[in-house]
Amino acid sequence: MTGTRIEFTGNEGNRLVADRHGETGQPVILLHGGGQTRYSWDAAAESIARQGHVVYCLDQRGHGESDWVPSGNYEFHDYAMDLIAVADRVAALHGARPVLVGASLGGLAGMMAEGELKPGALAALVLVDVTPRMDLGGVSRILGFMAERVEEGFATVEEAADAIELYLPNRKRPKDLSGLSKNLRLHDDGRYRWHWDPKFIASKHGNDNGHAIETQQIMLKAAANLKLPVLLVRGQNSELVSQEHVKEFIELVPHAHFTDIKNAGHMVAGDRNDIFAEAVQSFLDKLFRNAEAS
Repeated sequence: MTGTRIEFTGNEGNRLVADRHGETGQPVILLHGGGQTRYSWDAAAESIARQGHVVYCLDQRGHGESDWVPSGNYEFHDYAMDLIAVADRVAALHGARPVLVGASLGGLAGMMAEGELKPGALAALVLVDVTPRMDLGGVSRILGFMAERVEEGFATVEEAADAIELYLPNRKRPKDLSGLSKNLRLHDDGRYRWHWDPKFIASKHGNDNGHAIETQQIMLKAAANLKLPVLLVRGQNSELVSQEHVKEFIELVPHAHFTDIKNAGHMVAGDRNDIFAEAVQSFLDKLFRNAEAS
């Protein structure tokens, strides 16, 4: 199943590029994490669409094919406002509020959108390896990898694959690097650089621990305000979300469901897509069976 390329307009008039899988059914938006693109969801999107849902995989601002915003506004609030704009448009197209499946940055955008900015924007929320409070050391490690060679870039796609292999030694290096090439931009100087706007890395939400702690407090408050159905999916080997973080989240959102996926790290869908898609589909099945019965 091949996705259909479409475009949305974000909160600042910024172009947001998406792929739509399926045509009808309950709408589902898949939002990637920081440094990823909509292509990280390809297998999951196809699996969910086959179950009768219409799925939108979105490149968030400053990522993939979506606009790099001249304002340099890359705070969680900005991503949440873009999400609200897209959710409103999707709801208008399909006559139903979308379910959001958000990984890391995408999940934080969903929490802020629904818990603080516009309750009722979403039908349900699936958080993929993200909670309001995360291990700051793990966050710094991810951002450090993203910042490394952001200016220098790579001579070849293979060189970029070498860098990923060093960063994720437990993940098998793919023989076909065409998927990786979608995460790179070939610049006029002949060098490949990551698809994200360097201003995203420079933004203070990732580099200032004081700001990160302040953001955690905002997210904790937003989580406590969540009234919609929620599923938290954690990679059991996550370097960001500990069991203590999960416990705190369940105390804040006692109606939330929780799934722990073995042999998966922070990149849950990439590590164990089959189990991940099954967990999401089970949640959706129960959600809409309950809605039909009420």
